[in-house]
Amino acid sequence: MPVIHISLVEGRDSERVKACVKAVAHTVSEMLDAPLESIRVYATSVPAEHWCVGGETKDEIAAKKKEAGV
Repeated sequence: MPVIHISLVEGRDSERVKACVKAVAHTVSEMLDAPLESIRVYATSVPAEHWCVGGETKDEIAAKKKEAGV
């Protein structure tokens, strides 16, 4: 039984995340020739202040971009 975990920075539309986990389930089923009902996919939304990239949190990175007008 394949189990796939997707971690995302929060803020994405719920319907898009729903579509994503379904698409991943179908893709894994096809690629592994595994029954679709045996595939488990779940997504976790993480607050931007709890996600770090290169020593800065995603909320800090977003604030810098906004400040720079990007």
